Amino acid sequence: MTTPAPVPPAPPKQGGALTRLRNWFFAGVVVAAPVAITIWLVWSVVVLIDTQIVPLIPKAWNPETYLTFELPGLGIITAVVALTVLGALATNFFGRQMVRWGELVLARVPLVRSIYSILKQVVETIASNDASSFKEAVLVEYPGKGMWVIGFVTSRTPDAEIAGPLEGVIGVFVPSSPNPAMGQLVFVTPERIRQLDMPVEKAAKLVISFGIRSAEQVESGLKGGHGK
Repeated sequence: MTTPAPVPPAPPKQGGALTRLRNWFFAGVVVAAPVAITIWLVWSVVVLIDTQIVPLIPKAWNPETYLTFELPGLGIITAVVALTVLGALATNFFGRQMVRWGELVLARVPLVRSIYSILKQVVETIASNDASSFKEAVLVEYPGKGMWVIGFVTSRTPDAEIAGPLEGVIGVFVPSSPNPAMGQLVFVTPERIRQLDMPVEKAAKLVISFGIRSAEQVESGLKGGHGK
């Protein structure tokens, strides 16, 4: 009795024309979507600033008064020039005196002085090249044990009112996804923090992308022991 010859496996089916068209379509979406969204966001910001600032320009100084078309970005240019002039005036002697007098006036208004003081500290911290805050990305065990989130160390020496009852705690800002500008300030002990060998910029991108963009960078960037 002869043994039948083995049947060779069937060759894999090749994708049809519709499959190739679908793959090409999604490849085009991957290439075009980031560019289109970036252009749309930039254009939206330009239009928003123009609609707020251009109407404030006197007609005699507005180039659009003498042209038959609008100038996109005129509001941004005007804002940059105005802020530069304001900065030049505020850095001389008389400008500093005017700013000081203005702050004294604001300090007499209970609610306004608190808001102004907080906003001034935040802006000065962000604008300062020597600021030590938001210079260190970490993993912090929050909001519960075994749950880790990306955070940015804001202060390793909190104010005495906090460092007193909570000795040795570290201030960490925990951002929200996908908007890292929003979040919560938490104070945790050092053993609840794991150092990340990752720049703040990469950590912020990881938060913005919901961890999809470079999730493996967290594990490869870890250093130090596990939190207890």
